Parts: sequence; C-alpha cells; structure tokens
Amino acid sequence: MRDHVTVTDEESTRIVKLRRPEKKNALTQGMYEAISHAIDTAQNDPAIRCLMITGAAGVFTAGNDLEDFQNAAAGAPRPVAAVKLMHALARNAKPLIAAVDGIAIGIGATMMFHCDYVVASTAASFSTPFVHLGLVPEGASSLLAPMTMGYQRAFAMLLMGRPVSAEEAERAGFVNAVVPPGHAEVEALKIAREICALPAEALATSRKLLRPPPEDLLRRIDLESHLFGERLSSPEAVAAFAAFFARK
Repeated sequence: MRDHVTVTDEESTRIVKLRRPEKKNALTQGMYEAISHAIDTAQNDPAIRCLMITGAAGVFTAGNDLEDFQNAAAGAPRPVAAVKLMHALARNAKPLIAAVDGIAIGIGATMMFHCDYVVASTAASFSTPFVHLGLVPEGASSLLAPMTMGYQRAFAMLLMGRPVSAEEAERAGFVNAVVPPGHAEVEALKIAREICALPAEALATSRKLLRPPPEDLLRRIDLESHLFGERLSSPEAVAAFAAFFARK
C-alpha cells in the first residue's frame, strides 16, 4: 500500500522512506508503484536535485513480499509493478543515494547498483537469493553487478546467493561509506546536501558520462524480466516457493 512508503521533499532532496517494519519492509505491488511514482515525478521538477531512499533503523527491505507477489503473479507472466520500478531506476537522471541500516534482500540489494552513492551501517547486509528460488537476477543486476564488483564476486552474490556485509560491499565497490548502526540516514542526508550544492547542469552531464546508457539497462531489464517470468512456472521455482511457504 502507498501508506507503507512516505515521500517528503526536504530542501532539494526527495526522500523516499519504506515504512512496513512489521514485515521488514517487504515490498508489495502498491509499494513498488509508490516508489516508481516518487522517482518519475522528480524527473521534470527542477527543485528536486537529488533522490534518497531509506528504510527504518535496522532494516532496508526484505525484498518482495512473496505472498503478495504470488497473488499478483497468478495467471500473469510476472507482476508489472516491480518492472515499472526497475524502468524508473534505469531512466532516472537525478543522483540517487541509498541509506541502508539492516538487511537488503533481492531488489533491495540489486537497487544499490542503480545508486550513485550508498551509505550502509555495519548492521547492513546484502543478499540476492534468486537462484535459490529457481529464478534469475533482475533489475539489470546481471549487467551492473559484474561491471561494479567483478565477475567472480557477482557470481558469488547473484548466483550462489552469498550474503555480502557492509564492509565487503565497500571493498566490492557498491557501498561508498560504512557507518555505525543508526547513522546511515543522517550521513546520507549530508551527502545529499553536498551533491545538491554542485552545479546542476555540469553534474547531470557528468553523471550521464559515467553511467551505462538507459537503453542498455532497459534492454537487460526486459530480458531478465522475460526469463524471470518463464522461470516462475518452472518446477524448480514452484518447488522453492512451496518450500518457502511451508516453512512459514
């Protein structure tokens, strides 16, 4: 639901905060829609110079709410709300900062590769259990993760599902700064103010030079989404989802 996501504009920074602590900020279709809307509506607003996404202290997001996901996927190749968010991230032209103070699972982890600056507390960890669920990586992570952290590290994280600590993520190159628990959001806001003080046009042009073209990201997202949708009905994925719900 949209009330599980709050969007506030503080000075020149749009802050998107996940607020579903009873479910470890697991993302529903409504939450995906709300985050996408917050990103998309910032694009043509010159007053918004920077975007920041964060969760509550102790958690970023547990990834997909699998029960909501399974209900939304019934009779469809794949729920579209998550793909809309991935497209919004790929098209986003504003600097994006993440403040991570706890677990970041699935899309919560792969989202980091779309961020320009990531602040993580020592309580943060990143994991992508796609293959364990009989699925494939998403969000252009199959393209961005090897570019950022090297093939072998990306293989261990994306395919083997090995969790990555904040310190390991900093060494791998997708976390910029590691701070004590409870400090990630405050430090990320400092970074946002620093970025917002830079000349806007020079920043936008330079950022475009550093990042892969959005068209490349969108092509990879769509390929991953097609394969992800095919995998959802595979015996491996059906068995993995059944085992997950049996444990619950």
